[in-house]
Amino acid sequence: MEITWYGLGCFRITERGYPAVITDPFDEDETGYALPHARAEIVSLSTPLEDAAKVRWRGFRGVQRTLASPGEYEIGGLFVTGVNSYRDAKKGALHGENIIYIFEMNGFSVCHLGELGHVLNQSRIEAIGNVNVLLIPVGLKKGLTPSMASEVISLIEPNIIIPMDYHTPGLKAKRASVDRFLKEMGISSTTTEAVLKIASGKIPEATTVIVLEPQQG
Repeated sequence: MEITWYGLGCFRITERGYPAVITDPFDEDETGYALPHARAEIVSLSTPLEDAAKVRWRGFRGVQRTLASPGEYEIGGLFVTGVNSYRDAKKGALHGENIIYIFEMNGFSVCHLGELGHVLNQSRIEAIGNVNVLLIPVGLKKGLTPSMASEVISLIEPNIIIPMDYHTPGLKAKRASVDRFLKEMGISSTTTEAVLKIASGKIPEATTVIVLEPQQG
C-alpha cells in the first residue's frame, strides 16, 4: 500500500489490484497548493453533499464514484465505511457534520478522520473497528486540540498515525503547526517521508507516528 499526502486532508491511497482513492481534495486557489494529476477511481469527501454525483474534480482521471455520505460501500473489492461525526463538540451546531471514512483493502485498514472536532464515543469507535493507519487532523483552529487528538488515538489504537490538516510551507489556509501535537505525543524530533509504503504483513506492532511531506501535483 502507498499513501501520498498533498496537504490539508488530501491523500491518495493505492494498493495493487484495488481502486485508487483521493480524500478531501481542496480548492487550489484558496490553499495555494496544487492537486495531483493522478488516476483515482474514488473520491471521498468528509463534508456531506446532497448530490455528490455532480462533483467533478479537475485533474483526476478515471473517477467512478464520489462518496459524501455515511454508509457502507463495496467498490472493486475495496470496502468503505462512512461514519457520521461532527466538526465541533456541540454535535455540529457550530461547524456542521463530518464523515469519517475507513478504507479496507488487502488486509489493510486506513481511517481518515476528516475534520473531526470532538472525542469519539464508544459507538463510533466500534463502527470504525480495527485501524492500521490513522489520518488525524491536528492543526484546525477550532478542531481537535493536541490532548483531544491524543485521546482519540488512544481510543482507536492504530498501528501508524499520520498527522494532517496542519500548517505547511506555502499554505494559504490558516492552520496551526504540527509541533504541539508532536509534543503531546512525546516526540521531540522527526524526519519527514515523501510517501508511506507498507508491504503486506509489515505493519509495526508498536504505535508509530509518521510525518509526511506534502507533494505538489
